[in-house]
Amino acid sequence: MINVIIADNQAIFRAGIAKVLAVEEDIRIIGQPPMPEQILNALDKLRPRVVLLSTGFLALLPQIQQIADRRQIAVLVICDNTENAPDFMRMGVQGVIYRSASANMVVEAVRRLAQGESFLQSPNSAEMEVNEDLVGARVRKRLSERELQIIAAIVEGYKNREIADQLYTSEQVVKNALRNIFDKIGISDRLELALFVVHHRILAQATASVPLDQPPLRAVAAAASRHERVRSTLTLASVN
Repeated sequence: MINVIIADNQAIFRAGIAKVLAVEEDIRIIGQPPMPEQILNALDKLRPRVVLLSTGFLALLPQIQQIADRRQIAVLVICDNTENAPDFMRMGVQGVIYRSASANMVVEAVRRLAQGESFLQSPNSAEMEVNEDLVGARVRKRLSERELQIIAAIVEGYKNREIADQLYTSEQVVKNALRNIFDKIGISDRLELALFVVHHRILAQATASVPLDQPPLRAVAAAASRHERVRSTLTLASVN
């Protein structure tokens, strides 16, 4: 049995990868630490054979490699398509795959690392998989920019109320938009959306390219701060 820990800072992607690996009879998910401070303890205590590590946690790589060497853990980095996979191999990890990797490629990479081999997905294969994703491409064309923003927020782990705040709208509008998204894709919940994102990375790339707006509360605070500075300046000017 190949014990695996998934350490990815994107909640929906983490759930999707876990679902893909969980159906394999020889692979068992023993941990999914969402926070950096939990990763080191999970590796040391649970002792997986392979850890899938997103580039969002690379600041911990030196400590992770120390534990990995001691516990004989293979490190498989999950990088974005805009990043250069060989760069991570030079950091000393055993494998690198792109977020655009197919489910079969993820499984193959885990198995090869568990056998003591290395695995490096080439950028060309990553680009090929995206280009050949006809289903993802069709769905992408059916989604509006606002719907892509909502999917992007879900990938980041936001709840409906938080998404509404990010997009300056109501929670009910977000719920209605989610129903439309589910209908267009042919899914019924967030987990199925996670699996769709895992299998159709052309959609993941589209959502990643749509930035969320500044949170309203921060914008209000910033505006208030600017107003206070202006008011103070005018007050000083009138006194002088």
